[in-house]
Amino acid sequence: MTTRTLPKTVTKAKKRVGRGYGSGKGGHTVGRGQKGQKTRSRMSVIFEGVKMKKSQIKRLPLRRGKGKFKAKNKPLIVNISLLNLLPNSSNVDIDLLTKSGIVDAKQAAHFGVKILGDGEIKKKLTINLPISKSATRKIEKVGGKVVKEKSNIISKKSKLK
Repeated sequence: MTTRTLPKTVTKAKKRVGRGYGSGKGGHTVGRGQKGQKTRSRMSVIFEGVKMKKSQIKRLPLRRGKGKFKAKNKPLIVNISLLNLLPNSSNVDIDLLTKSGIVDAKQAAHFGVKILGDGEIKKKLTINLPISKSATRKIEKVGGKVVKEKSNIISKKSKLK
């Protein structure tokens, strides 16, 4: 094996800052300037200086546990009054709601859709989505049907058992 048959190194080695004059980045201030807070050590990502009243960290809700920095994915809410826009005696599912322009297709696929009982309904519909109890009563009162779909949301009662 000779030196000309070796592959070329494309990546350049990182300069080791603060390791003396032989490191390639000086030896005294090593590119950090003169004195001050930022020359001493690394500052954390969430550091915001001295402002305490309206800092970003204080604005966030205090959550406990392992996934406290993860956002909760709540389903999109569709009130029953919007279902009056759909044709009479139709099967209501995510596809029909996206075609009629009530919900966005990407958001509905990611978060899911739940129907709540705010407003009045005048059409007989068959619902194939998660739905609240008040919305179920209103749809059955008009003459529609609610197909109980298994959702991945576990009720609070089953968690307590």
